[in-house]
Amino acid sequence: MRIPGRLRNPVLVLLLLYTFLVSIALIGTGFKLFGSGLAGWLFTQTSNPFIGLFVGVLVTALVQSSSFTTSFVVGLVSSGTLSVTGAVPIIMGANIGTTVTNTLVSMGHVTRNDEFERAFAGATVHDFFNFILVLLFLPLEISTHFLQRTATALSSALYGISTGGGTFHSPVKLAVKPVKEGLKELFTQTLHLAPSVAGVLILTISLILLFVSLTGLVRVLRTIMSDRVENVIDKWVSRNALLAVTLGMLVTFFVQSSSITTSFLVPLLAANMVQLQQVFYITMGANIGTTITSILAALTGNSAALAIALVHLLFNLAGTVLFLSVPFLRTLPPALARRLASVAVKSKRYALVYVIGVFFGLPLIMVLLFDLV
Repeated sequence: MRIPGRLRNPVLVLLLLYTFLVSIALIGTGFKLFGSGLAGWLFTQTSNPFIGLFVGVLVTALVQSSSFTTSFVVGLVSSGTLSVTGAVPIIMGANIGTTVTNTLVSMGHVTRNDEFERAFAGATVHDFFNFILVLLFLPLEISTHFLQRTATALSSALYGISTGGGTFHSPVKLAVKPVKEGLKELFTQTLHLAPSVAGVLILTISLILLFVSLTGLVRVLRTIMSDRVENVIDKWVSRNALLAVTLGMLVTFFVQSSSITTSFLVPLLAANMVQLQQVFYITMGANIGTTITSILAALTGNSAALAIALVHLLFNLAGTVLFLSVPFLRTLPPALARRLASVAVKSKRYALVYVIGVFFGLPLIMVLLFDLV
């Protein structure tokens, strides 16, 4: 049956969204089949929050998608393979790692100094916001677990809805269950594969589906929204800080990628069509908007999965409220980004060293060092 042109994209979005939700459910199934050994290893590795942080940075920088990392983490938490405590620093690291995309986009202006300086500042303002956010909140979270406690309380309240003495069952879990159970039965009962082998195959399939569905969603939604995004930014970005934050949040919610939102702003800033402070406000909103992906992923899991998704949301919400409330913090990331851009424009190799060192070299070195200690 041929799908009418105007319905093609909405139908494709629904199919990709279902595939995404199936992939998250399969992650949990795959890791459960591995047994307790892998779970124990992961718990040990992430017991050091700094390892978790740098793992989050490195993995997200490599796949260039915080949605991929956070969704995968939600699947691990849902399966019991990873604790909420161990997952929190990974989520924070994913916030940092995702900014590599717009930093790479800024390199497209490297041959024109004025444009490059503005573009590089616009890209790295997101970096500095996330750096400062982690520096402020990670020590506080380690000592008090305030994000985890708040998210767990909210998750318990939302997940434990009871009616008529029975517990509410997520329709999303019911929708993906046939595929999840069918694949598990195929490998373990029909093909009689060992649990560990079945686990590897299911996990491999889940990762492929996760990557394909997220990539497809981003492309289709970008096609639907691209013209609207440009018009909305042009009309509303200069109004005030709160409107700019809201705009960043809504655009990212619709295109399902903070990287698209922030990367779209880099050439606009290079062309001097928007100001760095406005870009910073939109960036804060983009950080909030991107958390919808992990919340969607949590709908296939349990209360622990929802808790870590809510940690992601609360972390970015708390950071935005803090930065908007304190005048000094409002201007700090743009000031640091301008300073770095002025250095990078004088010698382009500093920009390259920054990208490779911050997003790949330093996280890899720190993970290896902590692992040896």
